[in-house]
Amino acid sequence: MTKKIKGNTVKWGILGVGDVCEVKSAPAMQLIENAELVAVMRRNGAKAKDYAQRHGVSKYYDDADALINDSEVNAIYIATPPHVHAELTEKVAKAGKPIYVEKPMARSVAECERMIRVCEQANVPLYVAYYRRTLPNFLKLKELIESGAIGAIRLVKMELYKTAQPDMVANTASNWRVNPEIAGGGYFYDLAAHQLDYLDFVFGPIQSVGGQAANQANLYPAADVVTAQFVFQNGIQGVGSWCFTVDESAAKDELTIIGTTGQLSISFFGAPEIILEQSNPKRKQQFRFDLPKHIQQPLLQTVVDDLLGKGSCPSTGKSAIRTNWVMEEITKNYYKRI
Repeated sequence: MTKKIKGNTVKWGILGVGDVCEVKSAPAMQLIENAELVAVMRRNGAKAKDYAQRHGVSKYYDDADALINDSEVNAIYIATPPHVHAELTEKVAKAGKPIYVEKPMARSVAECERMIRVCEQANVPLYVAYYRRTLPNFLKLKELIESGAIGAIRLVKMELYKTAQPDMVANTASNWRVNPEIAGGGYFYDLAAHQLDYLDFVFGPIQSVGGQAANQANLYPAADVVTAQFVFQNGIQGVGSWCFTVDESAAKDELTIIGTTGQLSISFFGAPEIILEQSNPKRKQQFRFDLPKHIQQPLLQTVVDDLLGKGSCPSTGKSAIRTNWVMEEITKNYYKRI
């Protein structure tokens, strides 16, 4: 493998040090061997300074171009909302620096294509923060499926139902996640992206997909209910349903993989465990896991390894664009009208 940066240390700069950088991602950059977090940026300079001081980062900026052109920084993490992913990726690529970008990769397939194109032209790698591809519970689920633990796979079923004030994000009119102009498509784009990307990781690309999306509660501009059906290239079929305005009694987060000799289930956003159920012999088995404190650390380790020529990262722009395509196909009946 070939190194993709000069030197032996990945020196990260971050564009947009918001909530995701408090625990999930950025602190891991200071823990991984041969990696450092050397600069952060936020449009609010006081908040950038506060983050830098609290996390022991030596430099902070309130201007994206200043960080991008910092000669010490040799890799950049774009941790902003999706509406500026394409623009910033183009700037970073032209500066010749590798890019790690938050999910979803962008608001649209067209923006994803733009990002891939500029990175290829600049010969810089593009990684996307679909970190479930490297977490122990999801790797174990993939292993169980591939080892034949439940026989031949017949159906994949996803269900995600949240209340109008979901536990993972604040539901306010100012929340960018429910503004399609910023996020691309509401909580579905924010959360289902993780689910659909993981299915791509396990079963390969989806070749055909259809769906419906609507706004039933009129709490914000984005769709709040989505249903879908899809077929993978290998012939496995799947269905999914998402609703973000249910009563708490109906809240649910479950992926079920149904096979000829049993079924597997896992939560994407809840407790890190897998349940294996079989009828012959009749048994129910539970696998529990400990997750890293900084949930993106395993994926970031693969990014660092890839940049240093020591390994490869399983989540790239070319894999992530497929998830954007699936989400766009599912919701196109709704978003083409707004």
